[in-house]
Amino acid sequence: MYPPELLYTKDHEWIRVDEEMGIIGITDHAQKELGDIVFVELPKAGEHVSAKEVFGSVESVKAVSEIFSPVTGEVTAANPKLHNTPELINTDPHGDAWLIKVHLADRRETESLMTADEYEAYIKEEKAH
Repeated sequence: MYPPELLYTKDHEWIRVDEEMGIIGITDHAQKELGDIVFVELPKAGEHVSAKEVFGSVESVKAVSEIFSPVTGEVTAANPKLHNTPELINTDPHGDAWLIKVHLADRRETESLMTADEYEAYIKEEKAH
């Protein structure tokens, strides 16, 4: 269910890493929990994000949820599609609805993230409690 080429956080973000670049989004599980997404607040290109720190928020009809960065680095792009169509996160969370692109400060930070299988097991365990 979760793309195996992505890495995942316990805060329900994902990252696709290619060399020194990372593309970050929120998981299908997160968007289902949030419900209909109506607004996304993201940093601008040139801003700095830090691993495990808040870099933006997603607002749904239910709540506002903070988004945490899986890595440290410089934002190179924010997804322009989400400004006018934030609901894209509900329909394609692991694809077109990516949030930001980041130039990684230290690729080794990704070593502590979960694989798709580990993330699915984590969600099952979380639901059981």
